[in-house]
Amino acid sequence: MKRPILACILAACCAGAAADCPPYVKHTPGGDYTSAEDRDGLAVVEKFHFSRAVETLAQGLTGSLGADISYTLEHFPNHHRALASMAKLGLRLKSAQPVGARYTVSCYFERAISFAPHDVTARMVFGNYLLATGQDAAALEQLDAASRLAPDQATIQYNLGLMYVKKKEYEKASAHAQKAYAMGFPLPGLKNKLKAAGKWREPPPAPPAASAAVEVEAAASAPAEPAVPPVEKPSGE
Repeated sequence: MKRPILACILAACCAGAAADCPPYVKHTPGGDYTSAEDRDGLAVVEKFHFSRAVETLAQGLTGSLGADISYTLEHFPNHHRALASMAKLGLRLKSAQPVGARYTVSCYFERAISFAPHDVTARMVFGNYLLATGQDAAALEQLDAASRLAPDQATIQYNLGLMYVKKKEYEKASAHAQKAYAMGFPLPGLKNKLKAAGKWREPPPAPPAASAAVEVEAAASAPAEPAVPPVEKPSGE
């Protein structure tokens, strides 16, 4: 029952704060976290407000954790690691708006996606947060959007597969699983869930002439770890 209760608490808080979520306005230093040009001032912001201690929620640098992470996101709204830390802080405190944060957790994600709609990772992290708070439909919406932006991202396909298994839509889950594993995704959790449901199908063997080339390509492209670092890790399956 913990997840539904948490979802209700967050939904109630967010409803009251929804009107207080102004869009991000670019200023210096700041801007798009994925832009090399905008990242010129990133080191200064991180030095004073987003150290390793802040990122891991050990302690704040200038005040509360919420304040330091908030400052970082007010300069770089789609800062992937800061978004993940804000989400973890909200979950830890069971609060839609952690102490010291100017806005709600969801608002920070909304600002990030509105400012940088092309940012696949921000959508993935938001999807994981929504999933953790029991907002499955909204999580699926973000992952679907991420999939449309980056259809060749194995982690997205894997997480979508997990979502569809949860919804017992096994055909869709299987399709996303086949895509994820064809791209070399390393975790077996999705495959195991489909096997347990009796819905896993082994992919057809590659044609003999092409199999060697496929193996070489897979070895060259398969990441040593899931494509998304702490933020970019899959849902944990």
